[in-house]
Amino acid sequence: MKIYTKTGDRGETRLSGGKHVNKADPRITAYGEVDELNSSIGLAISFLRSRQDLLSDVAGILEQVQNDLFVLGSDLADPSWPQANNKTPRTSEKMASALEPIIDRIESELESITFFILPGGSIEASLLHLSRGVARRAERAVVSLSKSQPLNPAIIVYLNRLSDLLFVTARLANKRLGIQDLPWRK
Repeated sequence: MKIYTKTGDRGETRLSGGKHVNKADPRITAYGEVDELNSSIGLAISFLRSRQDLLSDVAGILEQVQNDLFVLGSDLADPSWPQANNKTPRTSEKMASALEPIIDRIESELESITFFILPGGSIEASLLHLSRGVARRAERAVVSLSKSQPLNPAIIVYLNRLSDLLFVTARLANKRLGIQDLPWRK
């Protein structure tokens, strides 16, 4: 099978199930944002892996997240929700719930903060903060889509929880690398 279909040459693409839509369709925008998020996390993982001794556990967590994001993308690409379609993987509430004990475990390793922090510090933390920003943008695109088309509400919950995970992993990267969180100053 060839990678190019030439469908996009006319500004269209196909959803799961074969329906042709404009590439600017909100559904395409939403899963495009999820795809960008996955790529952003992949970049962060590359840098985390270079710190094997300190951050390999975080890289492992985020590799599972990348797999989860493929499920989210598939879910968004199939507009048949809530009808059953056994071919399309669907986002489940358990996916977001699985992130919560990880967030709790990471938070237990961190000092609590009573101030806003600037996204930055180490390269690894900066990339995780960048991924958090992309996650928030993906979440906004999915919420916007949900106002005009039916979609699985577990997707929004997962993206919201994921941004929390990315925030604490960024803080954890700084801590393990001996870099202080930078407080926001008025």
